[in-house]
Amino acid sequence: MLELVKIGYSQATSITNMSVEIYHNPRCSKSRQTLEILQEQGVDAEIREYLKTPPDRETLESVLAMLKMEPRDLMRKGEKEYKEAGLDNRELSREQLIQAMLDHPKLIERPIVIRDGRAILGRPPESVLELF
Repeated sequence: MLELVKIGYSQATSITNMSVEIYHNPRCSKSRQTLEILQEQGVDAEIREYLKTPPDRETLESVLAMLKMEPRDLMRKGEKEYKEAGLDNRELSREQLIQAMLDHPKLIERPIVIRDGRAILGRPPESVLELF
């Protein structure tokens, strides 16, 4: 775990002032734990409640690129929408999977933390510390 005590003042200041965004669902325990870890580190993250304000196609493509993931890798496969839409069909294209995530943002795995063009999925929540 990152300890601000062990770094100099200027480094601690830069950690608190950096641009960090979290794709967050307040009903998700992992998302809440990830946000708490960021706050404990003094990170004032921009919170994007993606179920209320879903990403557009360009943003989702960018997040997938930063995560180095394919759409199916970022999908919540246990969701009703995943099963009902037959999204486990391996013949579906990347574009079709992305469209499903745009149509049903609940399918997007969370939390996602973005910092300086890098992103990480907060599963487990402590993994977000790799961005710092």
